[in-house]
Amino acid sequence: MSEGFTQAFGIVEEAVKAGRIPGAVLGLVEADGTRKIKAIGRAQIVPSEREMREDTWFDLASLTKVLFTTPRILELAEQGVIDLDAPLISHLPDLRQYNANAWERKVTFRQCLGHQTPFPAVEPIYTYGRDADLLRTFIMQREWKAGAPVYSDINFILLGFVLERLSRKTIREMDAGVGFDWGAAADQTAATEDCTWRHRVLCGEVHDDNCSALQGAGHAGLFGTAASVLNFGEGLLNGSGASKQVIDWMRTPLSSSRTHGFERAHQGWAGGSVCSAETIGHTGFTGTGLWVDFEKGRAWTLLTNRIHPTRHFDSQIVSLRIAVGDHISQG
Repeated sequence: MSEGFTQAFGIVEEAVKAGRIPGAVLGLVEADGTRKIKAIGRAQIVPSEREMREDTWFDLASLTKVLFTTPRILELAEQGVIDLDAPLISHLPDLRQYNANAWERKVTFRQCLGHQTPFPAVEPIYTYGRDADLLRTFIMQREWKAGAPVYSDINFILLGFVLERLSRKTIREMDAGVGFDWGAAADQTAATEDCTWRHRVLCGEVHDDNCSALQGAGHAGLFGTAASVLNFGEGLLNGSGASKQVIDWMRTPLSSSRTHGFERAHQGWAGGSVCSAETIGHTGFTGTGLWVDFEKGRAWTLLTNRIHPTRHFDSQIVSLRIAVGDHISQG
């Protein structure tokens, strides 16, 4: 464990010294709870500087999909509240309600979890306004242009709508989970972008534009520390974090690269090429990531603020994640 972690952290240190990322926290945990966490660099560089710490909070971005939305949807499926192969309209009957034959009305929960729907990869929903209720209605009633199945936030925005309908609470009114929250104190959080439409450096508030406009959503918005992310990974490894059925679903392939919610090990993925075939993981746009190798009994997280102060810069985060994963898996 120590040698692989040390080598992986050396790669992260090189990225910070080269100016590709301001800072990072690397964490590793074994199934028995043995863990290492180490921080380097700066949590913020503009308009002032702050040191990165092991307990720095991060905007986890799309890790929200697997740390929050996926387990809750799967728990409801295990309870029989949701049928994974039923269309979303079983709980969102007003989805495209003015066209009974709309393809959106045929999309199932399992397809959304595995990103096997025709929804577009990217949609700037926030450009249509900042009225959260109106934007929800817009998403529900829009005639979406169908395309080839791709990774799409729309899948998890809709799954989030289901959670809201069933609980009669907004996402931000729900319990984010132990060690997680829907925001964090600015002086304890890694800064993200100098936002061009909110006109400030974001720190402690969600970076994702659509999540911000929706005032909470199923695809992004969760905040946490390396320790809280590792706790989640450890819970999957030792079975304490979810039921056997939920964990089995998380590991069950739906395609060559996806399971229920997670990515699975495949050529060129961010988890590297040395991990076992029994590895699942996910990344977040802000520079975050979690990977869980069930065969080797270890999980690791790399949390960076790679989009601070701007996303329009080649941080080389993809190659960094792969190199870190390879060293961790070899150690």
